[in-house]
Amino acid sequence: MDSIKHCSVIIIGAGISGISAAKQLADNGVEDVVILEASNRIGGRIRKEQFAGVPVELGAGWIAGVGGKQSNPVWELANRAGLRTCFSDYSNAHFNIYDRGGKIFPSGIAADSYKKAVDSAIQRLKDEVDNTNEPPKYKEVEPISTFIDFGEREYLVADERGYEHLLYKLAETFLLTFDGEILDNRLKLNTVVREIQNSRSGVTVKTEDGSIYEASYVVLSVSIGVLQSDLISFRPPLPRWKTEAIEKCDVMVYTKIFLKFPSKFWPSGVEKEFFIYAHERRGYYTFWQHMDNAYPGSNILVVTLTNDESKRVEAQSDQETLREAMEVLKDMFGPDIPDATDVLVPRWWNNRFQRGSYSNYPIISNNKVARDLKDPVGRIFFSGEHTSERFNGYVHGGYLAGIDSANALLEEMTTEKGRKTDISQPFLLEPLLALTGSLTLPQTEKVSNLHKYELPRQIFLGSNLGMPEAIL
Repeated sequence: MDSIKHCSVIIIGAGISGISAAKQLADNGVEDVVILEASNRIGGRIRKEQFAGVPVELGAGWIAGVGGKQSNPVWELANRAGLRTCFSDYSNAHFNIYDRGGKIFPSGIAADSYKKAVDSAIQRLKDEVDNTNEPPKYKEVEPISTFIDFGEREYLVADERGYEHLLYKLAETFLLTFDGEILDNRLKLNTVVREIQNSRSGVTVKTEDGSIYEASYVVLSVSIGVLQSDLISFRPPLPRWKTEAIEKCDVMVYTKIFLKFPSKFWPSGVEKEFFIYAHERRGYYTFWQHMDNAYPGSNILVVTLTNDESKRVEAQSDQETLREAMEVLKDMFGPDIPDATDVLVPRWWNNRFQRGSYSNYPIISNNKVARDLKDPVGRIFFSGEHTSERFNGYVHGGYLAGIDSANALLEEMTTEKGRKTDISQPFLLEPLLALTGSLTLPQTEKVSNLHKYELPRQIFLGSNLGMPEAIL
């Protein structure tokens, strides 16, 4: 067992929220921070992997919410880093709907079917509301908040350095780096947190390898799926209001399956980038995208699965998934198309450090769930995209949540410093008065605000953690 390590703040999780929280603390003078990351890399659900010579984004893939009156902060980070992106236009997808015989639905019928599906979903929501005993308080359903605040454009990240490059650019502002690698010993990779002990005087964190860390505070930025799992235990247990909020938040699973082909057989062009397979089984290899616009000549197709279909596919072999996908493609484009030479199937649900792709508040919800997810428990502060009331499920939601959590912690640190000063002041004066007898001193002014951190004005600007801004 390693010796006990002490610091001011422990940040658990080095995704976008953990890194942005650490940067915000460092920018305000709190550098005695240790970041504990379970995997061997930073980024969380922002993750690239080389596939058939092309860097593909397994999780977060888009920057959503661009072109509006307010500027999305993740878009600003991407511009400063020179990140290469491609505009994604989903508006033509419903003109590219294939039936099982390979025919494309006429555009008028497709557009009408699309509208009817949307109208039907809205009506189901209204019916659900009408059947409740009390009129619910509506919480805005994503992605509306993102598009209203920041604009309706979405950009696919298509950069050799990957979406994760933004996190490295953030990290290098406060961590020691060299040649693109983080060398700072305040970042502990491959460090799996299993227990958090929360007391009035501090927090103790125990890891899977037997290490013990002690700090005044913890910022817990693991995913909502991990919070719902048994990976991390709490002593004492989290209060009921917190566990109920955690359980009420849905975990969405979003799987992008990548297929490499020896040659291209699908229609190309910007207006053909997205196409849909109409199958009687809902969500069965439905949503497709070619990578020609992002990486010309790559001959890669991507098909998106969600939730139950994602979990089903994760449980089977990649070869079985490849067989199913090829059957669908042959339905659309004929039996003579070439077979895929390679397949890549991410497994976000079975990854014990993620347990899903992103959070989704219940459609009918009130603000209490959002507040309870975010509110601290003792010295444990909670962060992550699931704590962002307006932007949950998006990268900019996770980024802003990290800043928000850090600011809340900074305020608490200042308040605690003031409390300690107020408590200790009389005990410092009393012995002196007893010794001097006639000595009179002016009443000491409280100093709780003298050392207050000067917090920058937080501007709540804002991509989905990966989902065609349906993504980490």
